[in-house]
This record gives sequence, C-alpha cells and structure tokens, in this order.
Amino acid sequence: MKHPGAEIFPASALALARDIDLLILDVDGVLTDGRIYYADSSGLSQGFRGSTPPATGETPALPYASAVGATPPAEGSGEQGGEIKAFHAQDGAAIKMLQAAGIPVAVITGRSSGATARRVSELGIAHVYQGVEDKTAALGTLCSESGMMAERMAHAGDDIPDLALFDRVGMRLSVPQAHPEVAARADYVTAASGGAGAVREICHLILIAKGLWESALTEAGAWPR
Repeated sequence: MKHPGAEIFPASALALARDIDLLILDVDGVLTDGRIYYADSSGLSQGFRGSTPPATGETPALPYASAVGATPPAEGSGEQGGEIKAFHAQDGAAIKMLQAAGIPVAVITGRSSGATARRVSELGIAHVYQGVEDKTAALGTLCSESGMMAERMAHAGDDIPDLALFDRVGMRLSVPQAHPEVAARADYVTAASGGAGAVREICHLILIAKGLWESALTEAGAWPR
C-alpha cells in the first residue's frame, strides 16, 4: 500500500527537515489563529491580532477550532479578563506523534497564558518558555537544557519577534497569515493556517523527511504492528 509521502512536500523543505532534531513553536498565530478572547462577567469579547475586527454591532463568531480544545481559564486562576485560546485537536495529535518518534517539541511565546500552560501540559511538552521578551535568550536556554545546537532545531513563527530565531535555527517555518517579512524568510510556509492544522503539517513534514512517518503511524495504531 502506498502511503502519503515525500511527493507532497518540496525537496528543499525535506532536505532541511531531515536534519531537524527539535521543533520550536510560537503560540499565537501558529498553534492558534492569532485571535485572543477575553471572558468576564459581561460575556465574551474578542481581541484581534493581525485580523480584521467585525463590523459595529456584529457578533464575532468563534473560529472553527474553538470547538476543539478551547481552554477557558481555571476558576481562580487570576487571569485578567479570563483569556481564552482555541487549539486544534489535529495539531495536538501530531505533536504527540512527533514526540513519540523521538523529536522533542518546545514552545517559546511572548505572552503568558493559563490556557497555553494547560495545553502544553496535556501534550507533554517539556520545554515551555512563556512571557518571553527576548526569544534569543530563551533559545540559548533551550540549547543548554536540551543539549542540542540551534542548527538542529526548526522554529515555526508568524510575526516579527520570530525573526530573531529565524537567524539562528536550522529551518525556518511559517504559516499563510504570517507577517510578509516572516513569510519571505521562511524555508517552508504551510498550506494550512495557524490554529487549523499548520502544526500537523509541519510534524508530518519532519516525520516524512526523517523516514519516521510509517513507524509513527504504526505507533499511533494506524497500521498493524
């Protein structure tokens, strides 16, 4: 049986991904669609990051992914306004497959969020850096803690702060709704949008490139052992 494989990714992306031993993810715009919701006693309001707000009087609809992994703040968490993020279940499943195949995942994000903390805990991501003002410094800490060189890491980002990491890692990844400067410097831009399967696509790329895809499927129960 022929399985989906290398033919669905550019040869240049596969060549770079073959040498990647750790994947770094931004959160807003990569693991999510970039929108942030605040819940308070008056209900749900929406913060916009790189998107167009609805017309006056129009009620913003929650994105598709809100039905899959949207994480409200824990009661008594102390989060101002009760920040809510929406994560996609397929991204989570792919992250687990990648880690099970021996490729660690890290998160470096400029925001601090209880929703993010809960999601990365659910996915078993050990290297988590929230509220980061200097992503380069966080990368240095990650290299020290993981024992890996930055050249063996890939970073997926969508906005200007991610360019600092793009200058240092071995592979630069981005999403369709990224800032034009970020997309222009990326080695690979996903077909899927952030928060809607982009991370699943990246994990698939790395597993294919390293020859781990079919064993990952078997481990996940998709094929007989």
